[in-house]
Amino acid sequence: MGQVVATAEQLVHAPADVVRAALADYEVTRPKVLPEQYSQYRVDAGGQGAGTKVHWRLQATSKRVREQDVVVTTGPDGALVESDANSSMVTTWTVHPADAGSSTVRGRTTWTGASGIGGFFERTFAPKGLARIQGAMLTRLDQELSAR
Repeated sequence: MGQVVATAEQLVHAPADVVRAALADYEVTRPKVLPEQYSQYRVDAGGQGAGTKVHWRLQATSKRVREQDVVVTTGPDGALVESDANSSMVTTWTVHPADAGSSTVRGRTTWTGASGIGGFFERTFAPKGLARIQGAMLTRLDQELSAR
């Protein structure tokens, strides 16, 4: 078994504080920007940043579906940390100011992968697929914040 890492990074055309607030808004903004791979979304507690508990179903491929019960905490430098209570999966969202009112947003997801041949394929293909899904979310976040 080894750690699997998927990373997506994108420029979002909004100031860092606006982007951080939008990412931490699990009640209104997050459901709007999640791509179609997410379903059965619901907020179980909180709804704004740390202390939020949220559920979703993530269908990464036609055969790979995860029921996720996520607990949100805050990490160093205001990072938003989403830990799945059902697995070792942890996603950390960081936001840094970029040029002229824009921000660089990075999602980094880690989990303990399977061993053997299945683990090899997981480490090879899963990061690309998850990075694509997170990239779609960041594109939708950029579109949502640009429309405001």
